[in-house]
Amino acid sequence: MSKTVRARYTLEFKQEAVRLVKGGQSIAAAARTLGLVEQTLFNWVKADRLDTLTGAGGNIVSAEQMEISRLRAELARVKMERDILGKATAYFAKAQS
Repeated sequence: MSKTVRARYTLEFKQEAVRLVKGGQSIAAAARTLGLVEQTLFNWVKADRLDTLTGAGGNIVSAEQMEISRLRAELARVKMERDILGKATAYFAKAQS
């Protein structure tokens, strides 16, 4: 039986994830976007509130991975906005008929 390797994240990655939540995204949505467990992100948000958020030493998560995560989060936000606008358009088109 092999041991599972625990993922380690830099402070910058954690701060970016917390910033998504502070920006209005739910913890569940942000965790799904970044490929994290909700409880992990919740713990990071709580640690940020208490000003005790720390990261792993070294470059565990590469710059490319951070950029991919940021772009995924942005894509999720844009998709949500598109869906809202589509529903609003359908509603107003129906109201004018």
